[in-house]
Amino acid sequence: MVQSALPGPGPRRAALVTGASAGIGESFAKLLAARGTDLVLVARRRDRLDALARALGQQHGVKVTVMPADLADPGASVRICHDLHGAGVEIDILVNNAGYAVPGSYRSTEWATHAAFLQVMVIAYADLTHRLLPAMIERRWGRIINVASLAGLAPGMAGQTLYAASKAFLIKFSQSLAMEVERFGVHVHALCPGYTHTEFHDVMGVRRLVDRIPGLFWLDADTVAREGLDAVERGRVVHVPGAANRSLAHLMRLLPDSLVFALARRFAARTRQTS
Repeated sequence: MVQSALPGPGPRRAALVTGASAGIGESFAKLLAARGTDLVLVARRRDRLDALARALGQQHGVKVTVMPADLADPGASVRICHDLHGAGVEIDILVNNAGYAVPGSYRSTEWATHAAFLQVMVIAYADLTHRLLPAMIERRWGRIINVASLAGLAPGMAGQTLYAASKAFLIKFSQSLAMEVERFGVHVHALCPGYTHTEFHDVMGVRRLVDRIPGLFWLDADTVAREGLDAVERGRVVHVPGAANRSLAHLMRLLPDSLVFALARRFAARTRQTS
């Protein structure tokens, strides 16, 4: 358990969770609330955020603030931090979780769509971290979880050209930043889940394809979030949830690149839309 996030003799903590309206983000919010952490919930869908905020506030007695925002807007991070300052909320735990994927090939998608994707998946993560990190350093305590993916550790595959690249960025970003700030009591972590039971694949329209993946590689969102919270508290910089996925990640490091690439090509042909 994440003892430092629990109420008790120490200061009460507050966490900001992006992409909190569903999936892994919602699970992070529920687990943190159960551990006595006040919350700031960020996502586009206000109705879902309001419903989650009411439920968590009533169930756990924590303060839950809703901040609807579209992180594809370059000004969103500025407004979020401005509103935090206005509300007198200091963020101790940042969970950068917002994300999605763009189905289809790189060439067939207009650049504006790719640009918005990179804004959400790369710039917003780095921007929010940059704005909230100084106060964590000043207080000598902070936790930053960047939700990456097993895809960031694997070869890039057809149909996920920018997705895998963005997740690889988050892993390297987290590793470098962790070494930079660990002496200040700030833990930075890249969580690398594999296939997770959320609405992610339904939104992409690839549910029929990914259902071909064997069940041992799937995890539920609560397990992923729980493992992420435990890993960041232990000071683990990169963590792959699930024994099967960890074995797969280890195997990819051991096999020759040419073989891993060939396997990735075959896998992508079965599970991705690339036209």
